[in-house]
Amino acid sequence: MNYNWNWKIFYELEPGATGTYLHYLIVGLGWTVITALLAWTLALTLGVLVGTLRTAGYKWLERVCFSYVELFRNIPLLVQMFLWYFVLPELLPTQWGNAIKQMPPPWASLVPAVLCLGLFMSVRVAEQVRSGIQALPKGQKMAGLAIGLTVWQTYRYVQLPMVFRMILPPLTSEFLNTIKNTSLALTIGLMELTARARAMQEFSFQVFEAFAAATIIYLLVNITVVMASRWLEKRIAVPGFIGSKAQAIQAGH
Repeated sequence: MNYNWNWKIFYELEPGATGTYLHYLIVGLGWTVITALLAWTLALTLGVLVGTLRTAGYKWLERVCFSYVELFRNIPLLVQMFLWYFVLPELLPTQWGNAIKQMPPPWASLVPAVLCLGLFMSVRVAEQVRSGIQALPKGQKMAGLAIGLTVWQTYRYVQLPMVFRMILPPLTSEFLNTIKNTSLALTIGLMELTARARAMQEFSFQVFEAFAAATIIYLLVNITVVMASRWLEKRIAVPGFIGSKAQAIQAGH
C-alpha cells in the first residue's frame, strides 16, 4: 500500500478550527515547556535540599533522605504518573479529592504531571548534588568553619556555589530528560507536544508528517538547551574543577 505524503497538512485547519495543524503543535510545545520548567523548578528545589542533607552528618536525616531517593528512583515513572493522577485523589479526604477531580483541563492533568516529574527528577538531582559535595576537597568545608561560618553558611557560600559549577553538565542532561519525560503526561490527558502529534495523525491520518514534526521540534528545543548550557558552563567555569571533577561525579552516579 502506498503512503500519500502531504507536507502541506501543517497549513490545513485542525478539527477544532482554532488554527492550523502547525499552530496546534506549537501550542502543544508550549504546554511541554511549561510542564518541564515547573517540574524542573520543583526538582531543583527538592534535589538540592535532599542532596545537601545527605551529607550533613546527621545519621537519622541521611536515612530519611536515602529512603526518599530510593522510593522515587525505583518506581517506574509511568506507574508514578498513574499513582498521582488516579490514586492520590482517592487517598485524600473526600473534599480534597473531589476538588482535584473537578479541576478544569488542562490543570487536572498538569498538576499531577508536574508533581510526578518534579519528584522523580528531584532524586536524580539529589544524587548529583551529593556526589558533587563529596567530590569537593574537605579543606573547603574546614576553611569555611575556621573563619566563623556555620555549617549551613558554609554550604550556602562556599560549597554549593562550587558544586553547581561542577555538576552543570550532568544537570543539563537531567533537564533534557525532564523535557523528554513530559511526553508521558499524554497518558493522563495532558495535551502536550507528543499528545498533539498523536491527535494530529488520528485526525489527518498523516502519521509520518505528524511525528516527524514533533521529532524536529524536540531536537530544536534540546539543542537550544545544550547550547545555552555550554555557554553558561564556560562563563562560570573554575579551572581544574569542570573537566575531571564532573567526569568523576558522573562515573560515581
